[in-house]
Amino acid sequence: MKQGYRITDVDTHILPSMELLYEHGSPALRERWSELTPYLRRVDQPIFGWGDADEPYHTLSVKPIPYERRFGESVRPEAVRAGAKGTLEGHTIPRLREPVEQGIQHANAAGRLRCMDREGVDRNVVIPGTFATAATALDVSLAKEMYAAYHRYLDAYCSTDADRLKATILAPGADPAWASEEIRRLGKKSWVAAVTPLLPEGLPVDDPDLEPIWQAMQEHDLPILHHSFFYEPPYFPGYRDVWGNMVVARTAAHPWGAQRLLAYLLLSGLFDRYPSLRVGFAETGAGWLPFWVHRLRMQAQYLRGSVPELRCDPVEYVQSGRVFAGIEFYEGEAIARTVIDTLGDGVLMYQSDFPHPQCAYPSSPDEILAWQGIGTTAMAKLLNGNAERFLRIA
Repeated sequence: MKQGYRITDVDTHILPSMELLYEHGSPALRERWSELTPYLRRVDQPIFGWGDADEPYHTLSVKPIPYERRFGESVRPEAVRAGAKGTLEGHTIPRLREPVEQGIQHANAAGRLRCMDREGVDRNVVIPGTFATAATALDVSLAKEMYAAYHRYLDAYCSTDADRLKATILAPGADPAWASEEIRRLGKKSWVAAVTPLLPEGLPVDDPDLEPIWQAMQEHDLPILHHSFFYEPPYFPGYRDVWGNMVVARTAAHPWGAQRLLAYLLLSGLFDRYPSLRVGFAETGAGWLPFWVHRLRMQAQYLRGSVPELRCDPVEYVQSGRVFAGIEFYEGEAIARTVIDTLGDGVLMYQSDFPHPQCAYPSSPDEILAWQGIGTTAMAKLLNGNAERFLRIA
């Protein structure tokens, strides 16, 4: 708690290392570990100060696009290869005010809780690194073994304090039956707060084969938490058309991926068939949301013959408490007020990207609390209340 407000951070990160997945893996995963060898990237010098391990480890690097083209250069083919370094490595400028404890992105859950106390944050929703989405490009049975290992890892990590450490179940769209069984197996765990559907390239969220996932989520009152990445499979929509520049790619990737997902959720009838279904967006920002849903409403009316009968229009679904979005610090108070004025005060959530370099630990909450123009009621909802309505908080 800080300045009298409870705080839930809906965008915080863990990796974990591939060593931890191996440790929590089944005998089947360990037997097949050699199949992952081409995709293992060794990190010899863990980054001090943002929760990394204190010794070398491996990450999963499937097919990262490097986005190496500088502004003004000629376009050249992208050197995409397995096991390459992550696109952002060496390019970000940290905003951390002080270092966080080592290992909190791996196994040091107790250290994360101490950092949360230092920051005044009551609850973290932890989101994995790019291995989760990148694995959609691997053999499905191997990917499922990694997801199962990750869930066992989460059970150990979050159980350190399941009231404060929350996470999402990974639900691979390539095997909806397995995903729905995993949701039902884990659905009553107190650390489970949402589901992250992992859709391989070419599979839309309204595909009828995915119905078992939505049914299992409905049974456990679990929402969709969408957190996008931009350089590993499944690549963001339009990735071929940014001409290889990292800044343009990352700027476009997160909101465009969120816009596409939300359009299909709002217009397909999924919200009508599953009354408790909700969706929240992390690391995509929120400024795109008013423009997008108003444009969707207009297009759905103009092209009415291409849209099924719906109980609400896109704007009404958002205003009724079905859609949530984390506000980015850089968007500022003016954009926060725009979202609140156009869609209501029940949409925005607090997110910091902790402990990644984009956060301002331990001062991240202060940047939002400095906004004086949205009022105490809207501030309380932004910092915690909306997240509690969005997430399944046991």
